[in-house]
Amino acid sequence: MAVLMDAINPSIPKPKFGSESIVRQACILLILYLSLGVVIYWFNRHHFVGPKTNPVVDALYFCIVTMCTIGFGDITPNSNATKLFSILFVLVGFGFIDILLSGMVSYVLDLQENYLLKTVQHDGDKRDLATSYIIDVKKGRMRIRLKVGLALGVVVLCIGIGVGVMHFVEHLEWLDSFYLSVMSVTTVGYGDRAFKTMPGRLFAAIWLLVSTLAVARAFLYLAEARVDKRHRRMAKWVLGQDMTVSQFLAADIDNNGYVRYASP
Repeated sequence: MAVLMDAINPSIPKPKFGSESIVRQACILLILYLSLGVVIYWFNRHHFVGPKTNPVVDALYFCIVTMCTIGFGDITPNSNATKLFSILFVLVGFGFIDILLSGMVSYVLDLQENYLLKTVQHDGDKRDLATSYIIDVKKGRMRIRLKVGLALGVVVLCIGIGVGVMHFVEHLEWLDSFYLSVMSVTTVGYGDRAFKTMPGRLFAAIWLLVSTLAVARAFLYLAEARVDKRHRRMAKWVLGQDMTVSQFLAADIDNNGYVRYASP
């Protein structure tokens, strides 16, 4: 009977929010967009003020800091053309890059969830108790608590890596390194501390892009966890209510005077 029901009502496959083609396109478009920003900065590098290291590294560093809306203020435009370029770059890049990187993150999460689901299916009942805390097999996805934990773990890892690099590369004190790392990943960017060396700016160009995205996803998963908790509390409250006569009559869809449990 179970086989017959599966043949009549096949399970709906989980939708894929990301794919290898999307990730490939995202990387290509990201590189092209940053390359355009670097080229424009290069031809107008004399109209930017601030500490200089290598023109290409400074250009990439400026584009990343602008695109991630951090705004350290160590490199700033001082002409009408470069100010207009900065305005367009941040307005277009902020939404454009967010959409592309969200697709990449969704693809990575899909890979993680599919791996965990396959592990549960292969192992059978041996890990039912352990995996019940990790994934929701019925829904076919990781539990929201695990997502929040992983996202927060990535944020802590990014902050820790930033602290180490700032201390040993930028030669900042430990407290100043921690201060600059947190202010950077949270896109606050007061501007009293910034990256001044070429290796530090080259590291920041990659680190800032990853860490700011990790923080944004962590806040998104925290909000999702609160909504999920509210839904579960509401469902528990609804299921705990006594049904009235009118509700029983409404449940009698075929009007035969009986209400019975129907298996899914």
